[in-house]
Amino acid sequence: MVVQNRMKMIKQLGTSRELLWDEEMIAEKKGVRLALHHPVAREVALVHDAPWEGNVCCYHTVLFDGEKYRMYYRGAAYKMAEKHPQLTCCALSDDGITWTKPDLGLFEFNGSMYNNIVWMGDEAAHNFTPFLDTNPECPEECRFKALGGEAKSGLMLYVSPDGFHWKRFREQPVITEGVFDSQNTVFYDNVRHCYVAYTRNVQPLLNRNFFRAVQRSVSTDMLHWSRPEWIEFGEDTAEMELYTNAILPYYRAPETLIGFPKRFTRDRRTTYDLFAGDGLPGVSDGLFISSRDGLHFHRWQEAFVRPGLQHERWINRNNMTAWGIVETPSDIPDTPNELSIYTTEAYYSDKPNRIRRMTIRLDGFASIQAPYSGGSFSTKLLSFDGEGDNISLLLNASTSGAGSIACELLDGDGTPIPGFTMDDFVPVYADDIDIPMTWKNGGNLKSLAGKPLALRFQMVDADLYSFRFAADRS
Repeated sequence: MVVQNRMKMIKQLGTSRELLWDEEMIAEKKGVRLALHHPVAREVALVHDAPWEGNVCCYHTVLFDGEKYRMYYRGAAYKMAEKHPQLTCCALSDDGITWTKPDLGLFEFNGSMYNNIVWMGDEAAHNFTPFLDTNPECPEECRFKALGGEAKSGLMLYVSPDGFHWKRFREQPVITEGVFDSQNTVFYDNVRHCYVAYTRNVQPLLNRNFFRAVQRSVSTDMLHWSRPEWIEFGEDTAEMELYTNAILPYYRAPETLIGFPKRFTRDRRTTYDLFAGDGLPGVSDGLFISSRDGLHFHRWQEAFVRPGLQHERWINRNNMTAWGIVETPSDIPDTPNELSIYTTEAYYSDKPNRIRRMTIRLDGFASIQAPYSGGSFSTKLLSFDGEGDNISLLLNASTSGAGSIACELLDGDGTPIPGFTMDDFVPVYADDIDIPMTWKNGGNLKSLAGKPLALRFQMVDADLYSFRFAADRS
């Protein structure tokens, strides 16, 4: 929340995490830059080699239901002997790393019930996208919901008590204005207390037939939706086609939305693409976007996920990031958990395609970064809550062995606060998720709770990803 105080804007941070992924809260900077980071490729999570899957399995959704990790996805094949109607599958995992395809026994495929199919038989199987409804008023029998459908039908609503047994909620679509031939995402926003849907539509252009873009609608009941609005980017953001959006609240700071759209460069072809001559050109990569209000987004123009050295990722329509991120253990002992995302590869190849897990540090999508020559920046005015006997300022940050981070606190007029100046600060050189800031008189900021203040950082060979004020740190 931002309030007016003495003609200055003050962000009431409370105990929320402030993410340094854009410059919205930066008052001034010198010698530092906003830096995009990239995930590390890990193991293949799933190979889509079952008879009911194929080489164009996509629109993956990953979520944690409180007990198991789930991955929903489309089973489909293109120009393969096993080509079959599109359907929706579900894989399960105990840790988000090792995945299995359970025999659910819900639908018959080629005379057998031994498969992990959870939906088939209508057009929604093309892009069936479930979510776990966190609305406190949601009845148990509708705990899981999904949207699916195409332009002719509109988006239909499906519900399930367990995420396996689905039914269409009603015969009429709930969202009709759009094209929808993509993964259309929806979730309950616990901060804004409404349902939010991000769906595909196309914008007409003078020099081409259409341009793939993303629109947003909101609802209080999943049945009646506002008229879609185009999501917006900065005026200096280059024109880019977004094939998917993968937008959702970031669970460590739910007021912030993030997304991993697949950028589609439609006119490019590579020698690895078997079907480029069949009217299917296009090279894709993955982007990172973030928003503080759900409509206006900061979009990096550089790729978050590049195709890389794998030739199969240079085939058209690859590098599609699943909707959903999960926290998973690191494979390096005594290090914090990581964030896992999942991206497609070998799509439109001559064999079953795959989805690969990738990891990045908590809050690690972007940072304020300083070189070895050093730099500094200060925040706009903010305030924090005063509950608790001891309140600490904690940083998610990384320095080199020769680098450092120093911090001082400024009052509402920009004057360093006695006892919390740069001269009082105990320099930090570390790499951790919650690094406590201390001064010569300690690190308890209880006396400053509720007062307008700003933070000024001096950094050497360091990255600062986020910060927060925490009470009674254990």
